[in-house]
Amino acid sequence: MSESPRAVEPVPGYFQDEVVREIIGRYRVIWALNHASSLMAWDTETNMPRAASSYRGLAAAEIAALSRRLLLEPGFVELVEKAASREELTVYERGLIRVLQRAIRIARSIPEKIVWEMERLRPEALTAWREAKAKSDFSIFKPYLERIVELNRQVAEHLGYEGHPYNALLDLYEEGLTVDIMDRVFASILPHSRSVLDKVRSRGFYPERHELEEVSYDRAAMERVNRRILTALGYPWDRARLDVSAHPFTIALSIDDVRITTRYEGKDFRRTLMAVIHEFGHALYELQVDRNLAATPLQSGVSSGVHESQSRFWENIIGRSPYFARAIKGVLDEELGFTSRYDWIDIYRYFTIVRPDYIRVDADEVTYNFHIYVRYQLEKMLIGGEAKPGEARDLWNSLMEENLGIRPRNDSEGILQDIHWAMGSIGYFPTYTLGNVIAAQVRRAVEARVDNIWSRVEQLDFTPIREALRDLIHRWGATYPPAELVEKATGEPLNPEYFNEYLSWKYLELPTKLNS
Repeated sequence: MSESPRAVEPVPGYFQDEVVREIIGRYRVIWALNHASSLMAWDTETNMPRAASSYRGLAAAEIAALSRRLLLEPGFVELVEKAASREELTVYERGLIRVLQRAIRIARSIPEKIVWEMERLRPEALTAWREAKAKSDFSIFKPYLERIVELNRQVAEHLGYEGHPYNALLDLYEEGLTVDIMDRVFASILPHSRSVLDKVRSRGFYPERHELEEVSYDRAAMERVNRRILTALGYPWDRARLDVSAHPFTIALSIDDVRITTRYEGKDFRRTLMAVIHEFGHALYELQVDRNLAATPLQSGVSSGVHESQSRFWENIIGRSPYFARAIKGVLDEELGFTSRYDWIDIYRYFTIVRPDYIRVDADEVTYNFHIYVRYQLEKMLIGGEAKPGEARDLWNSLMEENLGIRPRNDSEGILQDIHWAMGSIGYFPTYTLGNVIAAQVRRAVEARVDNIWSRVEQLDFTPIREALRDLIHRWGATYPPAELVEKATGEPLNPEYFNEYLSWKYLELPTKLNS
């Protein structure tokens, strides 16, 4: 019999309390079920035969139900409550109890039949969504969206809420997030983004179109580019994978098994490249959690918003910087060939095209948050009962026109473009904007720690940046609540003005420096 992983043994300074250690030991079965569910979810997106969705949904539902029963087992709940009453707990022990109490509260509130139904429905909804997107036909997915919205409305009612029912769902993905907080964030950044957009379009440095968008690439060559860039960033291939899926994602099976995906569309190579860098940010977070937290409730990133801040940091602040464009120019020329006709500034301008466009995942930094605002408004209406799922397509199109000045030409580039609703996730989208805001705030904290940060980027020397992010955010896992972690890492509470400052610096001030 193999030895137990170190994570369930007493670790000095981490888990000293005997009751907490017993909790960790008993939690291991729940962790193992989550591990298996994650592997199934990865397979669903990458390898599963299309016809297998019904049985996969059944298996996922049974595992979710079993995991819930184990979490709510009276003896386990009693141990958690007993530990919560102890006075001398380490910061990790307090974090562990906070996470478990929250999980128990949520599991107790949501009836098992709803959990089971959502898990059963998800693979079928994903299959229907893929078909609907391929055919650009919302009617194929509409019945599934109706059921998913209804299930989420039931979840909100069972969880309870103050103010808007959407608050209950926001909190599932970002502990403590509310409509009031998001309204304040959008009220700060959207007017500034619109002002920056107007100035960028009038000044002309950042193009609205670039001929590289239409240039085809060889998939094998692009795969080599992605792997070489990941290696330069510090992706540990013995602990991580890169695969292909319809929608890029990251999934962490364990602290030594983190998997990311991208997609290859055959042209406009920045799409797959930036997706890879984005998912690397998610993966790095999971890979740099303190190993002593492995196989405990603290092992993963603390929230969707904080997680997104890490992917946005790498994709936008690092990957879409002129310093990175200059650094990888040689790799692009060697593998793709056609980039040799352009200088590094032109590659940078290609990476930073600014225009209102239909597809969220391809949106630039200036317009991206308007995409999220569209989804945020629509989700609020659906959960609040102000709109029906059958009206969602027309509402989507109108909100896009109102916020971005463009109206989708078909369902695939409109309401069917995102996978999230097919996965049952309502309340997730606002965390993308939250991630953008936190990333800009984290940028200042990293710059204060890393000397000559942009010179290091130009040399593809990312070690000090990875170490700074590890020390500020990653190593803690879910030990602190997200708002507390952000304040601990950056020295102040969430502040959208850092995002506004970042946009002004990059899109209004930096071009003058680059042109000099």
